[in-house]
Amino acid sequence: MSVMTEETTLTGGRAVQLVHPLPGLPGVTRYRLRGLDEAGVLFTLDSEEGEAVEVSLLLAAPWAFFPDYAPVLSDEDVDLLGLSRAEDALLFVVLTAGETAAGSTANLLAPVVVNQVDDRAVQVLLTGTELPVRAPLAAAA
Repeated sequence: MSVMTEETTLTGGRAVQLVHPLPGLPGVTRYRLRGLDEAGVLFTLDSEEGEAVEVSLLLAAPWAFFPDYAPVLSDEDVDLLGLSRAEDALLFVVLTAGETAAGSTANLLAPVVVNQVDDRAVQVLLTGTELPVRAPLAAAA
């Protein structure tokens, strides 16, 4: 299933449950997805486990920086998320903030996908592709 998300706005945030914990964070699966701007471009994914581990990822809607980005999810990932339609998927890329905006990058190889019907989420690893883990945002703008 190919997914491509247009504008996404989140008022007040959305509770999401990761199907699998993020790499290196065993047991942390409850998060809150929050919008950071009115344009629906920047988001945070903050852990809500109530444990000593506090996780906050900076996410972006890929259409803002990579308008042709439309990853194809494996059948396994589609099943894990319970997706029946591509329109039910919210697609995000994980950002690594640089010292300046020009030094920031996006992980195009492992996007975060949320089923907006039931709020299940997973960070997928796209196989059979040579998408970069650190795609410069400056080059995409």
